[in-house]
Amino acid sequence: MKLLITGGCGFIGSNFVRYLLSTRTDYKIINLDLLTYAGSLKNLEDISKNSSYTFVKGDILDYDLLTDLAGDCDGILNFAAETHVDRSILDPSIFVKTNVLGTQILLEVARRRKIPRFLQVSTDEVYGSLGPSGTFKEESLLMPNSPYAASKAAGDHLARAYHKTYGLPVLITRSSNNFGPYQYPEKLIPLFIMKAIADEKVPLYGDGMNVRDWIYVEDNCRAIDIVFHKGRDGEVYNIGGVNEKNNIGIAKMILRMLDKPESLITYVQDRPGHDRRYALDSTKAERELGWRPVNNFDEAMEKTIGWYKENQDWCKSVLSRQSAVFQSTGRL
Repeated sequence: MKLLITGGCGFIGSNFVRYLLSTRTDYKIINLDLLTYAGSLKNLEDISKNSSYTFVKGDILDYDLLTDLAGDCDGILNFAAETHVDRSILDPSIFVKTNVLGTQILLEVARRRKIPRFLQVSTDEVYGSLGPSGTFKEESLLMPNSPYAASKAAGDHLARAYHKTYGLPVLITRSSNNFGPYQYPEKLIPLFIMKAIADEKVPLYGDGMNVRDWIYVEDNCRAIDIVFHKGRDGEVYNIGGVNEKNNIGIAKMILRMLDKPESLITYVQDRPGHDRRYALDSTKAERELGWRPVNNFDEAMEKTIGWYKENQDWCKSVLSRQSAVFQSTGRL
């Protein structure tokens, strides 16, 4: 089987490429990535010489390039996205271009090339904010509260529309917050880890009581693989970790595991439209596909902290690359 994976040099995408090559050794993978600030070739340096893997630098807005690459592919998995909420608040335009228009162009290429399978990788943030109880189900209304979440919701709607209108065999996964190796250091868990290692202040938005359901990235990769191969066309599958934690609890856990004082925690002004709580109901994926998360949260956090401690050079490299991207484009 030959697959086109977009955004395969990002956090979840790179972990998925590595997972797929380790579990399905007869597959061929084309990884298309523009290598913006959060995508790095270093994320897949260890498999760069694998004969089953090909990297192409390019943009999902490039219709001709996509048409050429899709060629004889058996499937497209779209990981390509602008993802950081704070950046979407500062400048929503690039999020609309990549997450909405880029998704539509990919879908159109898949339609014209008659691609047998298209998987849209999405997020629980499209559902908006939950109250103190309950969970989001696949049929829950989409009520995004940030430009990032709105752009991902728009991409999901387009994917559904292409299935309903053109019969394109589309699947959508919506996962809870991922964590693990190769996550860009501005995200909450790696940010807290890096700050704590350096004995710097660990910044908490608002009162620190915002709740997220966390999933180790390997569990999400396994879910995406199963949904792609066994999911029903036109369906959405929630991928939750069943690990609801508030942000202050995450900060204290990381500090404890690194033997750092809680005095490093500092409260900062909350971000606009900050969702209070997310939680996903993954019953559908469990019932239909037999998937469930297998990684223990505490053990996965220990592994994640260990990875960042051992890969300080990677962190410095991706952060210095961000500076270089900003110098050349004027855009973070």
